[in-house]
Amino acid sequence: MLLSTAEIRLFGQCGAQGAGGAGRERIMIIMTGATGQLGRQIVERLLTRVPADRVGVSVSVRDPQKAQLFADQGVRVRQGSFTDATGLAHAFEGASQVLIISVDKMGEECVRQHRTAIEAAVAAGARRLLYTSQMGASATSHFQACRDHAATEEALRACGVPFTSLRNGFYTTSALHFLGSAAESGRFALPEDGPVAWTAHADLADATAALLADEGRFDGPTPPLTGGQPLSFDDIAALATELTGRTITRSTVPDDQFREQMVSQGVPTETADQLLGIFAVGRAGEFATVDPTLASLLGREPITLSTVLRGQLSAG
Repeated sequence: MLLSTAEIRLFGQCGAQGAGGAGRERIMIIMTGATGQLGRQIVERLLTRVPADRVGVSVSVRDPQKAQLFADQGVRVRQGSFTDATGLAHAFEGASQVLIISVDKMGEECVRQHRTAIEAAVAAGARRLLYTSQMGASATSHFQACRDHAATEEALRACGVPFTSLRNGFYTTSALHFLGSAAESGRFALPEDGPVAWTAHADLADATAALLADEGRFDGPTPPLTGGQPLSFDDIAALATELTGRTITRSTVPDDQFREQMVSQGVPTETADQLLGIFAVGRAGEFATVDPTLASLLGREPITLSTVLRGQLSAG
C-alpha cells in the first residue's frame, strides 16, 4: 500500500550562538497518511503553527496529484509504502519526529506494517515517534482494531525510542456512516450498542498538531482524546429527530441478522464481523469514557456530534 508522508522542517535558534546559522538545530517532523482525512487536516494545522518561510513539507502518495495542494505551498512529493522498509527509510530520512498514522488494515497485516514503519523511523534516527492509536486499546478488547493498536503500542515500547501514542476517541464520522439515510427514510436498524464519546477529526487534527509542535508533552499513551458527551444510537436518533423536525426511529437487530444483512449487500464476512466489534465494545463500555485532555489541548470544548450532524444535514 502506498501512503502519504509529510515532512515539516523547522529551524529554531538553539543557545546564544548569534546570527548566521551557527547553533541552529534542524527539526524535521515527518508524517504518514498526509492526504487522508485525518492526516490532511494535521498538515494544514501544522502549517498554521509554523511561519511559512520556515516550513518545508514532503509528501509521499500513490497519486501525486492528491498532494497538489501541499505542492502549491512548497510541498515536496515522495513515494513510500508500509510494505517497503527501504522506501520508508528514504521518506523518513533526517526525521526528528515521525508521526505514524495507523493503516486501514486489521489483524496481523496491520501490525506488521506498523512495525515496518516503526523500524524505519528508528533507523532514520528519529528521536520521538507518535502514533494514532485509539481509546480502549487493549489486547483483550472486543474490537480487532483496538487489539491491533495494543500490539503496535507494544512494538513502540520495545523500539527503544521515546514515543507518544495518541489514544484517539472514536470518529464522529463513523456515527454518521451508521446513521446512513435515516434522515430521509425516518429509520435505521443496528445491533445493540452502548454510549460512545464520539470525537471529530478536526479536533484530533488540532490536538495532534499541538503535540507535534510541543515535542514530548506526553510520553507513552495519552489519556483518551475524546469528545465531551457519550451518546448511544438511541441518543443519536433522538438528536436527529430534533435537528430534522421529523421522527427518526432506531430499531435494534440481533448481531447475526446484522451480519447477514451486511453480507447480502456485498460486505465481506470478515469486514461485517469487524463492524460488529464496534457494537461489542460499545456494549462493554470501552468507548464511553470522557476525558478532559482533548479540551485542554484545544483550549475549548470539543466539537459535538450535534454540530457535525447539523452540518451534514445542512449540506444535504
